[in-house]
Amino acid sequence: MNREYTYNQAKLELRSFITNDIKKYSKLRNFDFGIRNRSNVSNLSKYVSHRIIDEYEIIREVLKNYSYAEVEKFVQEVFWRIYWKGWMEHRSQVWDDFINSEPLITDEKIYLAALSGRTNIKCFNEWVFELKEHNYLHNHTRMWFASIWIFTLNLPWELGAKFFMENLYDGDAAVNTLSWRWVAGIQTKGKHYLAKAWNINKFSGERFSLCSLNENAPPKEESKTYFIEGVNPDLFTNSKHKILIVFESDLSFNNRESFFKKYDQIFLVCLTNDERKIKLADEVLGFKQYLMSQFCGKLDNCRIINVVELKRILQSTKGVDVIYPFIGENLTYLKTLVAKNNGILRFISRMQDLHCWKYSKKGFFNFKKNIPNIIDDLKLGKHDYNTGHQYPLM
Repeated sequence: MNREYTYNQAKLELRSFITNDIKKYSKLRNFDFGIRNRSNVSNLSKYVSHRIIDEYEIIREVLKNYSYAEVEKFVQEVFWRIYWKGWMEHRSQVWDDFINSEPLITDEKIYLAALSGRTNIKCFNEWVFELKEHNYLHNHTRMWFASIWIFTLNLPWELGAKFFMENLYDGDAAVNTLSWRWVAGIQTKGKHYLAKAWNINKFSGERFSLCSLNENAPPKEESKTYFIEGVNPDLFTNSKHKILIVFESDLSFNNRESFFKKYDQIFLVCLTNDERKIKLADEVLGFKQYLMSQFCGKLDNCRIINVVELKRILQSTKGVDVIYPFIGENLTYLKTLVAKNNGILRFISRMQDLHCWKYSKKGFFNFKKNIPNIIDDLKLGKHDYNTGHQYPLM
């Protein structure tokens, strides 16, 4: 694994993309030319999912250089990530049901073949190899993969979503879970995504010949209805206590030095596979641990701790601040330690997230029409708004 996953490296890659490739993004973004040619996409997701560089900084940097009309597709893709997180924050039960799901496998042999990349579908097998060896897949390929998994191999979407989370450097609870639901046809009920052999051949640069897929499958159905909840009421934007807990889901350091200096002690926690319901591949877990070691090395008052120490801290203090880790494994585990908050945990959230999540209760179209207001309100740059079709970011 390349060990240069730092903020400076992220900024260099963002600058290169803005300078050389972003104007081609709208035209070429759906093409997957293979692991040796990724210049048509930003390659920033591994940073953003850990907030080494955050979504708002990316949008601000892009809009310093281009009008919104010139880079609309890319900016909307970044906003998809923010939207998915907000949608999940309003429906936390979706995550709980997914993480605790134990779907029935009707054909164990097909399932094992899919996990090992030994199906009769060549492109799918190559994607399994790429996922395991490089811990990344192009966004369009993730959609093809999920569609084949669900509709051609007839496997439960939940198991495919967990397989992605196990192996992706950029695995994100909301983005991944809701994108798989979208492909299946249960996120936007009745509207699913069916991979087509001609589409795969065209947008893979004709690397894959036509294969036999189920291109007429109906969408999956879900009996449960998820109603909108209020966002966690214990979210604040200012510090209160002298101890800060940080998880690997938000390791942003840029422009936050003064905030971190307010604390006597900062503790970083990276759950091991003993504490996770979805067991991560060694490379993915090692990637997270490395990012945390880099973060902690910048602060004199910071130390990486295990869950035993975390339990002791929570039991011995009247209150701690926690950088809000979003709905996902970290928050699920933290809540098991503090079944009743009673003021012990004070979650620190970004003002920008809370603002965007107000528009995330419904579908993305409602969110999209408010993007100009969001750009203005958060002072992310000038906009010249127009509309366009968009796929969700997986």
